[in-house]
Amino acid sequence: MPAQDAPVPAVSVVMPCLNEAETVERCVLEARSALERAGLDGEVVVADNGSTDGSRELAARAGARVVPVAERGYGAALLGGIAAARGRWVVMGDADLSYDFSAVPAFVARLEEGNDLVMGSRFRGRIEPGAMPPLHRYLGNPVLSFLGRLFFGLGVSDFHCGLRAFRKEAIDRLDLRTRGMEFASEMVVKAGLFRLRIAEVPVTLRRDGRSRPPHLRTWRDGWRHLRFLLMCSPRWLYLWPGLALATLGAALLAWLYPGPRRLGPAILDVHTMLAGAVFVLVGAQAVTFALFAKVFAVTEGILPEDPRLARAFRYVTLETGLLASAAFLVAGAALTGTVVAEWAGSDYRYLDAAATLRRLIPGALLLVLGAHGVLASFFLSILGLRRK
Repeated sequence: MPAQDAPVPAVSVVMPCLNEAETVERCVLEARSALERAGLDGEVVVADNGSTDGSRELAARAGARVVPVAERGYGAALLGGIAAARGRWVVMGDADLSYDFSAVPAFVARLEEGNDLVMGSRFRGRIEPGAMPPLHRYLGNPVLSFLGRLFFGLGVSDFHCGLRAFRKEAIDRLDLRTRGMEFASEMVVKAGLFRLRIAEVPVTLRRDGRSRPPHLRTWRDGWRHLRFLLMCSPRWLYLWPGLALATLGAALLAWLYPGPRRLGPAILDVHTMLAGAVFVLVGAQAVTFALFAKVFAVTEGILPEDPRLARAFRYVTLETGLLASAAFLVAGAALTGTVVAEWAGSDYRYLDAAATLRRLIPGALLLVLGAHGVLASFFLSILGLRRK
């Protein structure tokens, strides 16, 4: 550990490490050389994640400060290394020689301009032959980065570049929590959500210097990145699909309520109405889940405060929810009541199925939506207790 009165460096280069004996020493030397050539006062921190191949000793011999991190995982190692970093600026990069640490001064220069997070971009820079598997280069990274831009409105071309820099104080405020490879997505997504200033620097991705397979697992880690993007965007996970499904279902019910309809060679009747009712019900549940997820995420600090949510809570209360639900219940009871009355008028005998289901399906749907609204209103009030 450094002495208490040791000078505080301006830059900390943090490298996660798990059995990187073949490459870690050269990475540390490359980073130190870049700092010295640029005249930057800095340190190299190797966050060791339980190496058993001598990586720690090699990193220390090359001049790095080695920080042991017991909890396994890419994100866990980086969180440990970032917490131990003493510089006000942090540059993070892998210890496998895949990134060129001579780019450190370029990252620091963008931080000096006032940016909070500076992302490396392999797609705006250069990817050496064989440095990235074709599946990652042409499908995985482009698709996940596109979804990140779509969901969060960020102008970041490469969400998963492992070489990036940031103001330590700004990133500490984000309360990053993931421990696996999805940590790369969490940092940039939360930086965007919390309105940090983000810039990009083109970088070169080299073939790594390891003889063993990489720690990254294509499908497992790809799914973890996608899962995280969806979890941080209730709008795209729940709200838009729910609204689309509910609108489609309501349109089908309204179109078929007067009677059967012809669509090409097909005749659509009460069976299609039943499908429309299911669409409306599932869509309504998705929309309420969007609201639940948003309130919970904001309350727990996962997502930033949303002024629109605060304004909505002035009008959306337990009482207004119960009143709206009561209106659905009354309307549903009225529609189904006509069917029951007609059945009673026939001395509880056979009724025409198509004629009665045309009223019974929307009536039952309104009853279910009313009951769902009552339960959802109480649950939303429970979620809002902590906010109050």
